[in-house]
Amino acid sequence: MIETIYLEEPKLNNVIMIEGLPGIGNIGRIAAGYLVEKLKAKNFAELYSSDFFPSVILQKDGIARLLRIEFYYYKGEKNDLIIVIGDTQASTPEGYYDLSNAILDVARKFDVNLIITLGGLAREEFSGKPRVVGAVNNEKLLERFKNYEIIFDGNLVGSIVGVSGLLVGLAAIRGIDAISLLAETTGFPIVIADPIGAEAVLRVLMKILDIEIDLSELEKEARELEKKIKKTEEFQKRMIKEILSAKEENKEVSYIG
Repeated sequence: MIETIYLEEPKLNNVIMIEGLPGIGNIGRIAAGYLVEKLKAKNFAELYSSDFFPSVILQKDGIARLLRIEFYYYKGEKNDLIIVIGDTQASTPEGYYDLSNAILDVARKFDVNLIITLGGLAREEFSGKPRVVGAVNNEKLLERFKNYEIIFDGNLVGSIVGVSGLLVGLAAIRGIDAISLLAETTGFPIVIADPIGAEAVLRVLMKILDIEIDLSELEKEARELEKKIKKTEEFQKRMIKEILSAKEENKEVSYIG
């Protein structure tokens, strides 16, 4: 079950969608979340899925809420933006496809003409500042983005797992241009935030969008996000361990309720 709830249906023109969900080094989530904050983008829709982990997030005021994906919009001078951020990705392969198609349904509803997904490229080691590696879903985009300091080399990536990759592939079937921007990072676990990689992605993104945002507070925001995601990740790991243990012993799982 996936349900997208619209809080508002804004009128948007010349729309670019930017996706940044939790992943390697949390680069996409940090970059997209920072963009939402600095542009003061407005939340207009929320997506809920039964394929998310069966848990809720307890907020500071003591109110619990379900895990969700959020859609924000920003009306710019050249392009209006839809920015997709969220608490989690799916928990099964089928769920990843369903989630990606649900996001593409929103893209189609608002006539998005380009999707940009943000993420990290895990490397055991690299020197200097992280490079940004790109992947596109049609040949004409290679020419369009050749002057943006993006490396197009399939030998560096091989494959892109998760929503950031599936959106690019599935968008091609729907006739939507899409590019994935991946910053090199050594932050393998999701719970390790990499603001340096997020900054590298944002610098390329700002050039593509022809906008300027202040990046001076990026690391501070990344650390705060890291704490929140770490709590969710630790709970999910405990939950998975208990589920597997319960299956082996053929007993009920105690985390529910």
